[in-house]
Amino acid sequence: MNIELNTHSKNIINWAKAHPEAVVLSADLGSSCEIKEFKNIFPERYFSLGIAEQNMVSWAAGLAKEGFRPFLHTFGVFLYRRVLDQLEMSVAYPNLPVTFVGFLPGIMTPGGVSHQAINDVATLRAVPNMTIFDIGDATEIEGVLGLAHEVNGPVFIRMLRKEVPRLFPADKPMEFNRARILSSGTDIALFSSSICTEEAMRATAALKRKGISIQHLHISTIRPFSDPAVVEALEKVKYGAVTIENHLTTGGLGTAVAEVIAEHGLGTRLTKLGIQDTYAHGASKMHLLRKYGLDALTLARTIEAQVGKTCGIEEPDLEELRAEDYTAV
Repeated sequence: MNIELNTHSKNIINWAKAHPEAVVLSADLGSSCEIKEFKNIFPERYFSLGIAEQNMVSWAAGLAKEGFRPFLHTFGVFLYRRVLDQLEMSVAYPNLPVTFVGFLPGIMTPGGVSHQAINDVATLRAVPNMTIFDIGDATEIEGVLGLAHEVNGPVFIRMLRKEVPRLFPADKPMEFNRARILSSGTDIALFSSSICTEEAMRATAALKRKGISIQHLHISTIRPFSDPAVVEALEKVKYGAVTIENHLTTGGLGTAVAEVIAEHGLGTRLTKLGIQDTYAHGASKMHLLRKYGLDALTLARTIEAQVGKTCGIEEPDLEELRAEDYTAV
């Protein structure tokens, strides 16, 4: 598996070279949000607003009205919870092209509850005009700024940073409101997003070796959520659907899939894996993935139970799998 370093830093610099209207705003987290090098290259297009996120959003609204394309940078939790009134009234209501780049989505930080954005998708799915992207790997980091530009309205990106795996081919960028079909099958429809997709790929490959057939879709556009491939996946499987997400099971990907099931009258059984109605503790990513049941082993056993087949998969079966074992359909 290839690991890429500081992909967003390189990507936003390249983007800015081709788009002089792009400006970067920071809430005193330039190094942590991979924009320190941007500041060095484009100092006149970099604005440090300090630890004053509400003011940063108001600045961004003003800049957008003057023809600039602001990209706001801080930890994700500070870009929706702390600034919700400014986000709604100054940006979403006038439908301005402001991109919120939120790092450390879900449980990806030892900082604990004050730094963990575990209900950002639930909150922002209820905001009119808002588009939500949930990044899964380095390839999607490289493609997401172009999609945000095409949206031409408020966009929230659940961004990854520092060491990021490349799960998907570099020449197959993410597409707006289109899932990546990572495996084809007729037993279970599996929907994953963010860092949970890597775990889901490990589980899917192990289950396939045991004879369980899985239609696995990676979801990077959480709002809107109208890709026909979602309905097609739900209609073709025998034992229902499973969702796994780096977020509460309330209001996020699992809820979006449940709404599709209800709206289309599919009568499909759905199991949602995610953070279960609680605030998370601070610890390493892998510890938290296991603690809250977002890891490959928990997913594999959940699918076994839903299908009614015990495969005897254990952690060593999963550890043997690597990115080269995965083949997207």
